[in-house]
Amino acid sequence: MVKFENVGLRYGVGREVLSDVSFTLRPSQFYFLTGPSGAGKTTLLKLLYLAQRPSRGAIAMFGKDAVTLNREERPELRRRIGVVFQDFRLVPHLTVYDNVALPLRLAGVAEDEIDGPVTDMIEWVGLSRARDNRPHTLSGGEQQRIAIARAVITRPELLVADEPTGNVDPQMAVRLLNLFSAMNRLGTTVVLATHDTLLMRRLPNATVMRLEKGRLDDPTGLLRNPPQDRPGREGGR
Repeated sequence: MVKFENVGLRYGVGREVLSDVSFTLRPSQFYFLTGPSGAGKTTLLKLLYLAQRPSRGAIAMFGKDAVTLNREERPELRRRIGVVFQDFRLVPHLTVYDNVALPLRLAGVAEDEIDGPVTDMIEWVGLSRARDNRPHTLSGGEQQRIAIARAVITRPELLVADEPTGNVDPQMAVRLLNLFSAMNRLGTTVVLATHDTLLMRRLPNATVMRLEKGRLDDPTGLLRNPPQDRPGREGGR
């Protein structure tokens, strides 16, 4: 699904933020991305959701060269990727319903085909009662659930989440992780950045990607050469 080979990224003339990063993401797998502050996690995620181009190296996504994509090809590839930001990035003047519906409308889905999926998705994250509310009336955990619903409404093949549990209490963090895990069981590959080691222990079969000073720690070679079948998954997922 995704392959990075010797990827490096430098802003301006400074040192590289990422250096010689290589890994492979397989379909329907769950990955934690961790490491200390300043290690380059957010930058790596930006490369994954095509908000940034590398300074060097190769990135293949869904069978395409993601480094040389032209302006017409880029939006098409991005539609296969869902993104959940730590600061939610909900549109403040839109209701919960309209925030979740936004990706479908931007994709040109007919209005009469939107209501069912949006209503189901809002119910899935447990916020049916708030469908007509504006984001500022919701708690941080509720806003994050709506951000997740918006990110997955198009059923993306890859879901990228940048510290989605960083601003919520431990109980809500577990609830959010369960939402990501449920999406993964439906076939979406998930990459979740977090500092929370207790949270990572809840999914022992997930692969942990650890960044240190812009380099990916992969002592076993698992990320470069993932096995064809992972233990703990049904059907070789």
